[in-house]
Amino acid sequence: MPAHQQRISLALQQRLPDQNTVAAATLAEAMHYATLNGGKRLRAMLVYATGEAFNADPEALDSAACAVEMIHAYSLVHDDMPMMDDDDLRRGQPTCHKAYDEATALLVGDALQSLSFECLTDNNLPPAQQIAMVKCLANASGVLGMAGGQAIDLASVGKQLSQSDLEAMHLLKTGALIKASVMLGAYCSANHSTADLKQLNNYAEAIGLAFQVQDDVLDVIADTATLGKQQGADIARNKPTYPSLMGLEAARNKAQTLVTDALAALDNLENQCLALRALATFVVQRTF
Repeated sequence: MPAHQQRISLALQQRLPDQNTVAAATLAEAMHYATLNGGKRLRAMLVYATGEAFNADPEALDSAACAVEMIHAYSLVHDDMPMMDDDDLRRGQPTCHKAYDEATALLVGDALQSLSFECLTDNNLPPAQQIAMVKCLANASGVLGMAGGQAIDLASVGKQLSQSDLEAMHLLKTGALIKASVMLGAYCSANHSTADLKQLNNYAEAIGLAFQVQDDVLDVIADTATLGKQQGADIARNKPTYPSLMGLEAARNKAQTLVTDALAALDNLENQCLALRALATFVVQRTF
């Protein structure tokens, strides 16, 4: 899916503020740094893969893909700051607050969040579809989604969570935005049924959790250079993880079971969804 990665990079460059023309040039530069400085682009690729399976308008997919990548970038910038995870490395480069300063990093997150919702309406979709997309992303990134999950994560440091509590946290912190990526791709099209949306939801929930399980596994077995962030950071912070709760091999098996569940959900769709299948496999086979 290199074509999707190239497409989202170009679409982001077109939508980010021009650092040569805006008054807040340093802020604009830092927004580029935080958003364009590498990354898997999984969320954007999920938007494209879902939308293309349902013959969505390509320009609408660009706007949705940019929106989720901006929300993701903003969340990483804020999560890396000293009052949160206090990380120095992200995607193999200094974190935004290290490359610039804490105040700039805070504003980068604020500005990217605002711009993401502007992107969602930067298309020719009917207003009803645009509203559905805005509600979807807002729910996924707020207290009932990503932000709420991060709050639970911060409160759980040094505590022993049950597996069900750990899953509930990660379904919000990581899974909500991954699920939104799939659903936004579907909302860019009118060629789906309620049953289709239910199966896509099941697929997205499974790979969202599988992604986090694999992240926890990689935090144990991978190295800093490959990860692009500090290896062993969760262990050092005494955060609850799947390997610490159930063991490394059981965590690997858990991730694989979740991907099997995701693929089974796609079996119930009339569309082949080959790209979505490939992305589900990538989630557990990735090394970074």
